[in-house]
Amino acid sequence: MARTTPHDPSPLDLAPADPSPAATRPPLYRRVADQLLGELRDGTVPPGERLPGERRLAEHFGVSRETVRQALDVLRRDGLLTTDRRGSHVALPGHPAGSPAPLVFPVGARAAEPRTGDRATVVWGTPPPEHSAALGLVPGRPTLMHHYTSAAAGGDGRRTAVTSFSAVALAEVEELARYRDRADGVACAQLRRAYDWMRRAGLTLHHRDTITLQSDTASVRVVRRVHDQYARPLEITDLLVDTRQDALVYEFTLPAAG
Repeated sequence: MARTTPHDPSPLDLAPADPSPAATRPPLYRRVADQLLGELRDGTVPPGERLPGERRLAEHFGVSRETVRQALDVLRRDGLLTTDRRGSHVALPGHPAGSPAPLVFPVGARAAEPRTGDRATVVWGTPPPEHSAALGLVPGRPTLMHHYTSAAAGGDGRRTAVTSFSAVALAEVEELARYRDRADGVACAQLRRAYDWMRRAGLTLHHRDTITLQSDTASVRVVRRVHDQYARPLEITDLLVDTRQDALVYEFTLPAAG
């Protein structure tokens, strides 16, 4: 959303009619606030990023600017947005101090300050044959795919990653399922919290990384396969890192013994 074209409008007034009495339904501005909060929490707009203006938000949700203004006031009162002369900014709280650092998606993504050359998008398309096989998909069946590239200003330290998600992941993880209708391959889509979303959905993550040196290109290839506690595949990521200009660093935190 921030500094990108908003997602395709999903006007609240076009949603299926709510059979409950109108008196028991939240007011429209409250529903807009809840929907906007869901989009903020799914990682679309990182903390500190600036939201689009009221006019664009009104178009996105299919409501009036006054309704958007009331919704933003709700989030401000809850401490989830801050406003200054440059506009409204996301102020969602981070992870509690002392908690293990979250796994960053995709494997190999830079966890520090994003570089100017960082780019992440999603598309609904047909994955490579090896991805379909790993995920148990029928050959040719489309799924949600994530494309990630990162490089320094001069193109040094280039790394690329392609991730395909399984039908299980899309069925179990609500935040991922939302991206099916946004998968235009153009708008920025940072899914850095994808593993957190999976764990929040009750999935225990098991991942296996295979690392091989590509002698012909002086690159390292990392293939990550993730499955849940029932051995159901969730995603597969194929990462290439140019080792002539960059190093791939793995970082992990183990909780203290209880």
